[in-house]
Amino acid sequence: MVRRVRPEPLDVTPQVSYGAGMPIQAGRHHLGPEHGQIVLRTFRDGLAAQAGHDLIIDVSRWSGELAVGDDLAPTSLEVRIDMGSLVVREGTGGIKPLSDRDKREIVVTARKVLGADRHPEATFTATDFKPAGGGGEISGTLTLAGRTRPIALRVSESGPGAYQVTTSVVQTEFGIKPYSGFLGALKVRDAVEVQAQVSLPEGETAA
Repeated sequence: MVRRVRPEPLDVTPQVSYGAGMPIQAGRHHLGPEHGQIVLRTFRDGLAAQAGHDLIIDVSRWSGELAVGDDLAPTSLEVRIDMGSLVVREGTGGIKPLSDRDKREIVVTARKVLGADRHPEATFTATDFKPAGGGGEISGTLTLAGRTRPIALRVSESGPGAYQVTTSVVQTEFGIKPYSGFLGALKVRDAVEVQAQVSLPEGETAA
């Protein structure tokens, strides 16, 4: 005769996952460059577009905080971006490749266009979470260049515990005039793509 032993309950902190990814403990979780990256992609436009470059720009300083409630659902998310931390990683197209000096000059121009001296920080604040499968959508507001507008982030699982987040920011909706040169023949497209790759921290909670 085989005796059945009833297992004792385990003392384990509740965990949650956004979609079907890596579980994350309830509480507050700090995010930053050590957990992933945020990238901006700009595209050239206009009659002289072939003279310009499509750019990949890294955000080197950013921070965020994700809060997960006791009911295992995300309750808040706030992300802050240092607009003075933009770094041009790569430029494609154009008549000639970008030099290091070109990249530095582009960053200086970008800061002027974005009004980074007057508005050094951009902030995203979530207002609603809609999980779906391995990802979902996060609705919220983006404050950029002193203006606040609604925006939606599309989330998809890119690996165990890792997520890709994408959205598009239309510059003119925030009062930003996209860069133009050659008397307007070369322009930066109004819509800027934003992509983030984030690995959720596990077990790092703060009161």
